[in-house]
Amino acid sequence: MYKFHAIIPVFALLSVGFWACINTNSAANLAKKETSAGAFVLPALPAPDQYWYQGKAELTAYDVEQERYGEIRKADQVNIFVTEDFSKNKQVKLDNPVAAGDDRVPVLKLNSVRKFNTGIYDYALMSSVFTPMTGTSSLKTTTTVQDWCGHVFSQLNNRGQGAWKGVFYSYFESEGDQQLDLSADYLEDELWTLARINPTALKTGKVRVVPSSIYLRLRHKPIQPEDATIAVDNTADALTISLQYVSIERSLVLHLENKAPWRIKGWEERSAGKLNSKGTLKALRMEPYWQENSNTFEHLRDSLLLPR
Repeated sequence: MYKFHAIIPVFALLSVGFWACINTNSAANLAKKETSAGAFVLPALPAPDQYWYQGKAELTAYDVEQERYGEIRKADQVNIFVTEDFSKNKQVKLDNPVAAGDDRVPVLKLNSVRKFNTGIYDYALMSSVFTPMTGTSSLKTTTTVQDWCGHVFSQLNNRGQGAWKGVFYSYFESEGDQQLDLSADYLEDELWTLARINPTALKTGKVRVVPSSIYLRLRHKPIQPEDATIAVDNTADALTISLQYVSIERSLVLHLENKAPWRIKGWEERSAGKLNSKGTLKALRMEPYWQENSNTFEHLRDSLLLPR
């Protein structure tokens, strides 16, 4: 059975109010900030222990170069990082965290949404990761890929001791509906959340990793662990996480700030030396987005440099 470490008292704040983040009302957040070189400048940080507990989510928008069908496309991606209370047994968001008792686990959730066009039709990619704020292995990941041909869905649930149980549904006959049992040190998808909690705690060197669910779907490859190596390079200017697979021709490099909360400035993924995708940070906001769903808030998309 999967064991969880005791949650430190600060996470009790999660049951009060609605989730996450930094409190910033500066008008400078309403527009893109640029250096003379044109790179986005991240806003100043509050005290580290306040970042994830201000009742807001971190919304980061990226310009993306996305390869599909042998051509590079322009894409938009938004990463939504937010803390919430999760059930360690059901592995779903709790409706009543106060009543959940020991079943309650504060997690850092990432919803990553990427959209791009391929000729006349479009793609929408979304993955979700739920990682305990203690920095232990994620509890669940889900992914959906939608385009005009159809859509597919996958889900992996943590069963402890490096074991994962999952399902995969596809409209392709050769893939069909699958039940999955896997064993791995990491899922590539959870590196994004583990990096935000504490990248220096990542296991480096030789590891077994399940590649990105988006990569596996777009390449029509089976969901299975692969041999890989992880390296973490922390310099005075930045922190870099490098994932290099041994058994397949694939690599991922994440570029982060070199201090907590380790905000992600960009990434690059390659297969057989060719670019799969490259993301560059273009905007960041801290918002209680779940409360901003009326038409009066549509203008906030401009500050994330996203199309309306």
